[in-house]
Amino acid sequence: MAGNFWQSSHCKQWILSPEFLVRERELDLQVMGEVDYQKLMMFFANVIQSIGEQLKLRQQVIATATVYFKRFYSKHSLNSCDPLLLAPTCIFLSSKVEEFGVISNSRLISVVTTVIKSKYSYAFPNEFNYRIHHVWECEFYLLELMDCCLVVFHPYRPLVQYVNALGMADALLPIAWRIANDSLRTDVILLYPPFQIALACLHMACVVQNQEAATFQWFADLNVDMEKIIEITNLILKLYELWKAFDEKSEIPGLLKKMPKVLLSQQRDGKNDSNSGRNNVSVKD
Repeated sequence: MAGNFWQSSHCKQWILSPEFLVRERELDLQVMGEVDYQKLMMFFANVIQSIGEQLKLRQQVIATATVYFKRFYSKHSLNSCDPLLLAPTCIFLSSKVEEFGVISNSRLISVVTTVIKSKYSYAFPNEFNYRIHHVWECEFYLLELMDCCLVVFHPYRPLVQYVNALGMADALLPIAWRIANDSLRTDVILLYPPFQIALACLHMACVVQNQEAATFQWFADLNVDMEKIIEITNLILKLYELWKAFDEKSEIPGLLKKMPKVLLSQQRDGKNDSNSGRNNVSVKD
């Protein structure tokens, strides 16, 4: 993994602009609208989180899988690949990239089937019908889309550094960490460097813990663009506002029906050749 974010493929290829996202999502937004689209992305982030927790993955592995999921749909319509297939595929790939270890084929399918049946039957009344060869095929599609740019820098490491510099880890880190996890349900990881996301999460934690006065000078001395920190904060606050009014169980079935559906004619040629080298990933910094 690259030790320097500024020299990484994350920085050079995967910090996108809001205008780019709107343009690439135009087809989906014509069908669903911005709010419904964000609700659907929130839902599938929850699905990835549930599957990852059931597999006992580290949070960083789950976070990377969520970023892969968001990267894919930042450049493809929802009708290009079933999100229910892409979600476990992102987990499968992330577990290898983050050096957690390859998840056994049977365990992955078994866990996904169990999670969908036990937690998300209201959204998916039918059983999870995908098998491991579908995941392998989808993995190569995902690798191609991301141009093997698989290294993801998360806000967790700079966040720990910042709270330690403040000497307030016990008071601020748990809340800031949860906010960083929640930020994965927004587009901030596609739009901003992770150190800026970490600062926004930390500042929000300071507000929650009434530590603004104690940390004011520390933030004032930072050589960062505070307008960007405010932009990130506003996006996360919009998430919480949306979340508060989002009745997932009642709304998601309708959103899934409205979602653009995958067309069989869009299957790529050569997908059936995906068995060779499926456990070997070449990673670009």
